[in-house]
Amino acid sequence: MTDETLKTTPLNAAHRALGARMVGFSGYDMPVQYEGVLAEHRWTREHAGLFDVSHMGQAKITGKDAVAQFERFVPGDYSILKAGRQKYTLLLNEHGGVMDDLMAGRPDHDGLYVVVNAGNKDADFAYMGKRLTGDVQLTVLEDRALLAIQGPEAAEVMAAHEPVLAEMGFMDCARLMLFGVDCFVSRSGYTGEDGYEISIPAADAERVWNLLLVDARVKPIGLGARDSLRLEAGLPLHGHDVDATIDPVEAALTFALSKSRKERADFPGADRILKALTEGPSRVRVGLHVKEGAPAREGAEIADMDGKVVGTVTSGGPSPTLGKNIAMGYVPPGLSEPGTELKVIVRGKAAAAEVVATPFVATRYYRKPK
Repeated sequence: MTDETLKTTPLNAAHRALGARMVGFSGYDMPVQYEGVLAEHRWTREHAGLFDVSHMGQAKITGKDAVAQFERFVPGDYSILKAGRQKYTLLLNEHGGVMDDLMAGRPDHDGLYVVVNAGNKDADFAYMGKRLTGDVQLTVLEDRALLAIQGPEAAEVMAAHEPVLAEMGFMDCARLMLFGVDCFVSRSGYTGEDGYEISIPAADAERVWNLLLVDARVKPIGLGARDSLRLEAGLPLHGHDVDATIDPVEAALTFALSKSRKERADFPGADRILKALTEGPSRVRVGLHVKEGAPAREGAEIADMDGKVVGTVTSGGPSPTLGKNIAMGYVPPGLSEPGTELKVIVRGKAAAAEVVATPFVATRYYRKPK
């Protein structure tokens, strides 16, 4: 895809004004770095990083049947989700494969607010829109931008603009007036750090972006550091660590399967998924510490100690926080226990690796005291 055919977010000019290095990502012209991936990664871990994630797909699903219809596509129980809460879920095909992973919440009493991945958004919304029936409307929010502010100082930064945000806990969401405009805000993100995602009208995106950057605790962060942060947090990237051929059990995402939905077996691909829960999957996503040599990148083969290829790396790279190389990939269940010794094939050479628990770096989400 050429620069001329790439789409742009409402913040494209702001990124260029800051000297960002721009690359094509999911069909969009996006900033991969400003100062450098390592510096931006560390800044987010220590202070507050500001990300443009406006390429993601945003939509509202409204109407009397909104929740019931949405549940036809996902394995989560949204009928019991209270207003002011959101949760992670999976868009499943009829075979139980993960078409996308997404966030869906109830920031108000007006149906569901949904955020899907950029590369899948057109297909996701077309898939749902074609299958919705009854009193329900899918409205794609094409006139909104999406910002994420992440890091240990993010809450203090945001509370200075709206004190009520400090009272939100992880996965709380709200529709409120913020920066003088109508916003959807959630205390969430995809870095493993505390922080917020803020949906704002596109026309106000650059003003709010620049306003947040006035705070000395905040720096702009590109997609490079976003990727290394989510890898350290052990979070899967759709299209790499999970796709439509992989079910939630294989992907180690069984927490997204609500107990009530499993009991009712009324979600797409329930037969396959429930069988995998009972009998075990043929492969499972694991974390790896690559003990020597170069980082194991996506596509690198994973072998057992006899040299037999048993799986493939789906994400990998250096961990700035840990100072060692880490990766995620798929292996047979019998080789998935932490401490299992394996090998990864990097540039034709076998390197020692070990299965480790994820997240690689402990998450720091803010959970309200009970």
